[in-house]
Amino acid sequence: MSETGRTWRTELRRRPLAGIAMALIRFYQMWISPAFPPSCRFYPSCSAYAMTAVQRFGPLKGIRLAAWRLLRCNPWNPGGVDHVPAVVGSRSPQTL
Repeated sequence: MSETGRTWRTELRRRPLAGIAMALIRFYQMWISPAFPPSCRFYPSCSAYAMTAVQRFGPLKGIRLAAWRLLRCNPWNPGGVDHVPAVVGSRSPQTL
């Protein structure tokens, strides 16, 4: 369950596009991710980050934030703690 207490099922009723995005992320978390060894560079994991971003900002901005996070997951990035920003466009204290 998320920080706001909403699941993808309740989001599907309230905001259908966000619910679909969250259901796809949850499917990945339950069925695809366990098939691979853990190799996350960031905390929280990219799928948890995507779920929080979609819940907080809706499907369009949330998926954009998650895609940017996935692009940063590469051998030249040290990783670390990277939470979803409270406001889109704000910088976290770690990056200042």
